[in-house]
Amino acid sequence: MAHSAEKYISDLIAQGEHQQLDFKFEINDARKIARTLSAFANTDGGKLLIGVKDNGKIAGIRSEEEYHMIEAAAEMYCKPELIFESRKWNILGKTILEVTIQTITHRPCMAQSDNGKWLAYVRVEDQNIKANAVLLKVWQKERRTKGILIKYSKTEEVLLDYLEENDDISLSKFCRISKISRQQGEEVLAKLISLEILEIKISEMGAVYSRPTFQS
Repeated sequence: MAHSAEKYISDLIAQGEHQQLDFKFEINDARKIARTLSAFANTDGGKLLIGVKDNGKIAGIRSEEEYHMIEAAAEMYCKPELIFESRKWNILGKTILEVTIQTITHRPCMAQSDNGKWLAYVRVEDQNIKANAVLLKVWQKERRTKGILIKYSKTEEVLLDYLEENDDISLSKFCRISKISRQQGEEVLAKLISLEILEIKISEMGAVYSRPTFQS
């Protein structure tokens, strides 16, 4: 059993941090960890391995306080409150805490920042990135029971014509070539993403919008 536990954890660590896996040497800030929980819940779910350094070295958790910090992050600093699964593993005399978060059905899950603001995050590779206004509108549309009204106007035509010639477009560029306000641009992009006509690619540099890769 001990050997299989070691293999399970070592196999996870060997993957390195990615979209569904994050290592934490220790947890000393429940609000900060709430960002990671929000990002996992809003994207594809994921696991936290607590007591593991960024380089994959096993350090072990220091106290029960680590679990209570996760609990506080999920219950007090995430909205809606997140349900998580946790399991302790004893590896070479050190305790690793594995925390699993599932994707939530009704996004977004918001995390409370240090200044009290509620913000949503998404997981992109091994980073937690703040969701932008377009993505928040997409999630809003996901929650609606009625369908989205499709009105194909000159604005959409300008956008899709541009994407025939270019790989992607930013919100500001779209607003500029279409001569519309930022708010109108966000609404059009969110509608087309909801209809799977466009997809959003978020990075630390910002967001761009493109035709889905399967529509080559």
